[in-house]
Amino acid sequence: MPMRWDAFLTAVQDRGDYASPHEAERASRVVLGLLGAHLVGDVRAELAARLPETFSLVLLNPLQAHEPLPPERFIRATAAWIEGATERTATWDVSAVLSVVADCAGEDLMRRILLQLPPGYDVLFGHPQLT
Repeated sequence: MPMRWDAFLTAVQDRGDYASPHEAERASRVVLGLLGAHLVGDVRAELAARLPETFSLVLLNPLQAHEPLPPERFIRATAAWIEGATERTATWDVSAVLSVVADCAGEDLMRRILLQLPPGYDVLFGHPQLT
C-alpha cells in the first residue's frame, strides 16, 4: 500500500524542518527525480509502488544521470536543482526525503536499493547499519 501524499509530505516537512509543505514537496521532487535516475528494474518499480502516486511518477520519469553519482555529487546535483540551495542545505534536503523513502521501502527493499547505488548512500537514507 503506497504511503499517502499528505503523510509523506508531513514526514518530509518534519524531518527537514521546512516552513511549509511546498518546501517539502520541492525537495521531494528534486531528490526523487535524481534518485530515479540511479535505480533500475524491479527495485525502482517496487519503490515507486510504495510512494504517493505523484512522487512515484517523478521516480519513474527521472532527471537523466549519465553515470551513478557518488553521494557527494548527488548532493551537489540536488543543490543545483533547488533555487538558492547550498551543499549544506541540499544535504539536509536529501536526508529528509531519503529517510522518509527508507521508511516507505522497508528493510528488504532498502538493501536492494543500496546495492544499486555507489557506496555511502546508506548514510543519506539514515540506515548506515544496512551495509
